[in-house]
Amino acid sequence: MTAPSTDTAPPSPTVSPTRKGSRWIEEWDPENETFWNDKGEKIARRNLLFSVLSEHIGFSIWTMWSVLVLFMGPEYGLTPADKFLLTSMVTLVGAVVRVPYTFAVAIFGGRNWTIVSAALLLIPTVAAFAVMEPGTSFSTFLLVGLLAGIGGGNFASSMTNINAFFPLRKKGWALGLNAGGGNIGVPVLQLVGLAVIGASGGPRVLLGIYIPLILIAAALAALYMDNLASVKNDTGAAVDSAKDAHTWIMSFLYVGTFGSFIGYSFAFGQVLTNQFGRTPLQAAYLTFIGPLLGSLIRPLGGWLADKYGGARITLYNYVGMAAATAVLVFASMQKSLPLFVSVFVVLFVLSGLGNGSTYKMIPGIFQAKAVARGLQGEEAAAYGRRLSGASMGLIGAVGALGGVGINLAFRQSFLSYGSGTGAFVAFLAFYAACFAVTWAVYLRRPAGRITAASPSSEAKAQLSYAEV
Repeated sequence: MTAPSTDTAPPSPTVSPTRKGSRWIEEWDPENETFWNDKGEKIARRNLLFSVLSEHIGFSIWTMWSVLVLFMGPEYGLTPADKFLLTSMVTLVGAVVRVPYTFAVAIFGGRNWTIVSAALLLIPTVAAFAVMEPGTSFSTFLLVGLLAGIGGGNFASSMTNINAFFPLRKKGWALGLNAGGGNIGVPVLQLVGLAVIGASGGPRVLLGIYIPLILIAAALAALYMDNLASVKNDTGAAVDSAKDAHTWIMSFLYVGTFGSFIGYSFAFGQVLTNQFGRTPLQAAYLTFIGPLLGSLIRPLGGWLADKYGGARITLYNYVGMAAATAVLVFASMQKSLPLFVSVFVVLFVLSGLGNGSTYKMIPGIFQAKAVARGLQGEEAAAYGRRLSGASMGLIGAVGALGGVGINLAFRQSFLSYGSGTGAFVAFLAFYAACFAVTWAVYLRRPAGRITAASPSSEAKAQLSYAEV
């Protein structure tokens, strides 16, 4: 929803004398179309570009253990169950740190926190470089792997920051592009890993490539990004978003989309090596394809949600994910590698599409709630930005926990059945539940309970959720 235009001159981004030289923008009104066209869009796009770069590196560091475990042959003394447990714990930390990373933007500023969060990626990278050799204990690998989880937090702070820069009508595209550019750090890492393995390099070569890239990302954020003074540290927004049922409903739906994407990104290579007997190099040739396509299509999911409504795209997407998973169950039972890989890639693509559509729904839902409260114009937009920004950290954190569940499900399935078939059956049931929730909460029209003459404002908001 766009705020009505006014005849008054739009505010200009200004630097407070008390913060001179620190790149703080004191006034920001993206819903004002004149302001947006004159100055706002250029600034927002610049911040989006360098936010994507930092988040991209963060995703690469978070998911580096999905590639490192492929380097760890019998000489490392780790079982398949050990490796699934290791990647599960890395995913868990990445999910948990998303909550504090979300609110760090309001405390330190988007630019300032991007610099800090990028620099922090040196810790897990250098630590992994130091211990990556046969003879290192599993507990040491686990501890160092946990450090890599901080890379998962970069997504939450980046999305919260970019959400504040863009108007509601552009959020689906902007958030989709921001997240997609970050998500693509997964296949890029896997491609670099493939090149290193193919060149007979060791895991330390892979880690050494990323150390200078981290420094570059931090330096570019310092040079070209901005802080928005309007994004205040609002603990009330955190409390209000945590109390809102839609935050937890969207968290559940995001488990099905992003949880699938990140969980499969960690597990795909291990499933290929353990169930289909692929060598690390053979697995690496295949593992990057799904995450790459899933990342590239995420902005399309946001664009489709802008155009047709996030709830509708999300609903149909879950139909596709359930159908693909059913075929995976068949391919797993038949041990058909070509069919298995092909459909797994399709599932990755659908998870990426759903990532874009679900994240578009979040600001739309809270905008609808603002209208239900009788707010209009910039007041409604500010209310929506306040709660949607706070809720994104919680939703992103819970959604990432889906990756933990996927890796633990695969671990248990291989322990119990020697294959991933049991896990896929569980995923199929979960996607069916996500479909039911999306339809029941955001698309089922309660018109029969509302008089056409004078529906309440709350009912109006409920009806408009189909458009979010």
